[in-house]
Amino acid sequence: MEQPTGMLESDSRLRPRARELRNNATKQETDLWYGFLRRRPEQWHRQKVIGEFIVDFYCPKAKLVIELDGMQHYTPAGLAYDEERSACLEGLGLKVIRFQNKEVDDAFYLVCRKIAEIAEVRH
Repeated sequence: MEQPTGMLESDSRLRPRARELRNNATKQETDLWYGFLRRRPEQWHRQKVIGEFIVDFYCPKAKLVIELDGMQHYTPAGLAYDEERSACLEGLGLKVIRFQNKEVDDAFYLVCRKIAEIAEVRH
């Protein structure tokens, strides 16, 4: 089913969990949000419900999802789940980019630059 531009259906049952995740953000999510994304010219959302998923960050104008991955994502099960999840989101016309938490910690400027470049191209 094709979604109209800017109108992605979401599972409202996930909203309380999304709020909880916003209130208990990881250090890397907090750093990226307060140190970069909330100051960007395009609008960004934290812990946004899209379909049956809660994504870390979402920019509707650029149709861009940013996921920050901790160690749990690098198990065989975690990698398979992330691949399926990204495919579903990309099926909605979204671009998904992933960063390891370590990248945010060790190369914050480079992560921000990559996000800015992709966001500017996509909107």
